[in-house]
Amino acid sequence: MPEYLRIGEVATALGVSVDTLRRWEADGRVEFERQRNQRVLRSDKLPDLLHLHSGGPRTSSARNRMAGIVVSVKKDSVMAQVELVCGDFRIVSLMSREAADDLGLEPGSPATAVVKATTVIVEA
Repeated sequence: MPEYLRIGEVATALGVSVDTLRRWEADGRVEFERQRNQRVLRSDKLPDLLHLHSGGPRTSSARNRMAGIVVSVKKDSVMAQVELVCGDFRIVSLMSREAADDLGLEPGSPATAVVKATTVIVEA
């Protein structure tokens, strides 16, 4: 028997609002089922929706992407520490100052954290 996610759970997983998902449904981008007057999505359909939300085909092998906003940039002569807020998550990246300058990263800038790791620890 398939597992179902409520619309609020889907919104949290995608980092969008419930209203956004309702608009997507009205536009035909997603189709929710109804259970007891609640919008639900089969959990096996979430990967397709994540793919759609991320903008389609990938140009990188990294699968872990979190859209966010830059909240701070600390630079010295060689390195930069860039902090993003991605939904409920704080992501900190260390990169060359040149890379941060080339990307134009500054507080308030939209950015996407892309994570490719050989080890990912998942906690429940």
